[in-house]
Amino acid sequence: MKRIAPLLLVMACGGSGPDGTPTPPITGAGVRLVEVARGFEQPLYVTAPPGDARLFVVEQVGRIRVVQNGAVVQAPFLDVSAKISSGGEQGLLSVAFHPSYASNGFFYVYYTDRAGDTRVERYHAAPGASTADAASAQLVLAVAQPYANHNGGLLMFGPDGKLYVGLGDGGSGGDPHGNGQNPATLLGKILRLDVDAAQPYAIPADNPFAGQAGKRGEIWVTGLRNPWRYAFDRDAGLLYVADVGQNQWEEVNVLPAATGGQNLGWNLMESMHCYGAGGCVQQGLTLPVLEYSHDDGCSITGGFVYRGSAVPAVRGHYFYSDYCRGWLRSFRWTGSAVADARQWEVGDLGSVSSFGEDAARELYVTTTSGRVLKLAPAQ
Repeated sequence: MKRIAPLLLVMACGGSGPDGTPTPPITGAGVRLVEVARGFEQPLYVTAPPGDARLFVVEQVGRIRVVQNGAVVQAPFLDVSAKISSGGEQGLLSVAFHPSYASNGFFYVYYTDRAGDTRVERYHAAPGASTADAASAQLVLAVAQPYANHNGGLLMFGPDGKLYVGLGDGGSGGDPHGNGQNPATLLGKILRLDVDAAQPYAIPADNPFAGQAGKRGEIWVTGLRNPWRYAFDRDAGLLYVADVGQNQWEEVNVLPAATGGQNLGWNLMESMHCYGAGGCVQQGLTLPVLEYSHDDGCSITGGFVYRGSAVPAVRGHYFYSDYCRGWLRSFRWTGSAVADARQWEVGDLGSVSSFGEDAARELYVTTTSGRVLKLAPAQ
């Protein structure tokens, strides 16, 4: 994943905002997390194709499993375990279904190969099938990784139909190669690819660096340390990026979904603070809207803006967690400020590895103990 060795969990419960101050309850709101499936091996992501009632669960060890009618299908949908390096922050890290999956059967996976390098591949399945064609792999993108950590890991189709790819800065500590601020490398970036215009992909003409000498045209957002999870709020036209911090700060960024080119600051800054001695120039950087210190956690696990129907009182809230503390928090972005920030009393979640959405935009949480949980109204 993003991370560090497993730690003893200290659960923080109660109603407090990101700065530790008490927050009032949201009128009529109450949430819980209910288990929908268990027994997965290091589950890292949950998603579903458009209009599909099933859940697809990514296991770090190299399998994608299907949950159908409340039961886990025995045979994996896809098994690429023989192709990957797994453990620590490596493995099969996400899957994204093409918006037209129901007609073309295409889906994309992100994994670290046996050498530890990033690979994005396209596969095919008959729509509605319980297993994919493992022999249909087509390479989309390969990126060499200098270290074993900070692999990013998320693939997601945006509201524009383009494929977005999150890449960490290449690893080690402090971004020793300066990748986050270097537009000539794909590391430390979110990429935007058009997988329909050409094979394996085309660079969209409106990408911020398209056609510029010495800069990679695939880049959409720069200055990232390890964007383990990000999410589109299609209703509001926003992109939420949870970037994992170095030694002191975790952050959430909120960006316009339709306009790229933002520089989120790493490694000039760690969240809202200059990184390293000697200060920093903040001009031209986009700062996060929320941060928390390592007094309150160790590694942010970004989630989604809730747009489902099961808990209408929290619709529009961005939910997130921390890998070491396991709390569940949310806030609402007004367009200019964080509002209604609070921590939910949902019990001990353990180590939260990821969030996910189903086709109805209901929210899910995965934990390293092998569980998949769903956001539901409090009883």
